[in-house]
Amino acid sequence: MSPPAEIDLDALPPEIRAAFEAERARRAALEAEVATLAEHNRRLEHLVKEFQHALYGRKSEKLDADARQLAFEDLEAAVAEAEEAQERAATPAPAPRDSRAGIKRNQGRLPKELPRIERVIEPETTLCPCGCGEMTRIGENRTERLDIVPAQFRVIATVRPRYACRRCAGAVAQAPAPAFLIEGALPTERMIAHILVSKYADHTPLYRQSQIFARAGIDLHRSTLAEWVGKAAFHLAPIVDGLVGHLKRSGKLFLDETTAPVLDPGRGRTKTGYLWALARDDRRWGGADPPAVVYHYAPGRGAEHAKAILEGFSGILQVDGYAAYKRVRDDRGPDAPLVLAHCWAHGRRQLREIFDRDASPIAEEGLRRIAELYAIEAALKSSPPGQRRAVRQARSAPLVEDFGAWLARVRAGTSAKSRLGQKLAYFANHWEGLCVFLDDGRVEIDSNAVENTIRPLSLQRKNALFAGHDEGAHGWARIASLIETCKLNGVDPLAYLTATLEAIAAGHPANRIDDLMPWAFSPASS
Repeated sequence: MSPPAEIDLDALPPEIRAAFEAERARRAALEAEVATLAEHNRRLEHLVKEFQHALYGRKSEKLDADARQLAFEDLEAAVAEAEEAQERAATPAPAPRDSRAGIKRNQGRLPKELPRIERVIEPETTLCPCGCGEMTRIGENRTERLDIVPAQFRVIATVRPRYACRRCAGAVAQAPAPAFLIEGALPTERMIAHILVSKYADHTPLYRQSQIFARAGIDLHRSTLAEWVGKAAFHLAPIVDGLVGHLKRSGKLFLDETTAPVLDPGRGRTKTGYLWALARDDRRWGGADPPAVVYHYAPGRGAEHAKAILEGFSGILQVDGYAAYKRVRDDRGPDAPLVLAHCWAHGRRQLREIFDRDASPIAEEGLRRIAELYAIEAALKSSPPGQRRAVRQARSAPLVEDFGAWLARVRAGTSAKSRLGQKLAYFANHWEGLCVFLDDGRVEIDSNAVENTIRPLSLQRKNALFAGHDEGAHGWARIASLIETCKLNGVDPLAYLTATLEAIAAGHPANRIDDLMPWAFSPASS
């Protein structure tokens, strides 16, 4: 078939030629729009694949939890950008917005206590176009958007007038100077608290804070900020010591550890220290003691460090499978018994690792059996200890007994040196501790509560890279203990630290240290 003959536009009547030109222009615009949308679709497909890779990629390529969150932030922002570009490309000339049309927004979820600034937009005229005169207001449309005012520095100038008598030479009156946490220094207690929260809760190292202050015209060197942090850590130490005392009077605690890279000045590189988290969280069974966590820095992971941390505590200790805890327990005398409750989640993660890698039917069966135990635990949330124990004895104990019998059978046919055999050994080696939760309603099925308190330290470690010295790591542990205990009790760390530093500066008596515990703080008392 021969190609169509070229049309001679000049030979066409003017009105037909104009229509033809307009149609060709519309076709070119549509082709350009299709090409643009196709490009946006390719970008969205690429981003979807990136999401899937982050979630379901091979283990060697998977991101850890914190890195995955950072990746998701950037991917989600990129998706939003691509979708916005696609929407704009598909709608080159958006119609005027109808104020009555539905608008996607976070309507009804903005806290009522937030201050509100009303901006009333009046029409250009309220005169009736028919000439009837002034119109009457019959209603309004209201939209609310969340705004922010960046942090603002201010100077607190304390003025103390002096008064003297004109009739005699000896009478002079002046108010005493208020007490400051750091005498002769620039910061208020609120400023110090802000620096602590930024470093240990928001994970912003001091040198970055110094850069942020510089953008506001405030020249504060990192070393100056470090001095303020060190002084605050010193003054807060008695409160952390009191917090430790509260924890050790409990009958059940959690303990776990995580690495803490520390700079070794003698070798010019970092060494591996450890932050041990000693925690209490009785909320799942309605315990009266408030949740709390205290971090202890130690240069190693040996049993001697766990022994020192647990000095003065006896009772039930929920832990993972680290062998040092057994050594600490075995060294205890009858006057200070230590019962180890081991973690089912730790074993479950090991089976999940085997299943994800090899699709092992044995690992799958183990996971199914453990899931049955967790289903029972989910129904027991917030139940009192007696009820938890009764239900566990009736429903969980037979499942655990069956799990033990199944474990013995599969281990008999599995090489102890294989990866599966090594994972199954966790259950066999810690069987006694895995059964403790059946006989005590206060005990959890796992130690996830303490692992959750360690996650903020991992993020701090990634942002700050390492502690600059062993002593710096001790300060890190001390202040992080107060901040994370605030979070566990629903207390604003900034408000708490501000009020606490002000109380310390004002000479708060040492025999009333319990008044300064995070759970005792309320904004009304500050």
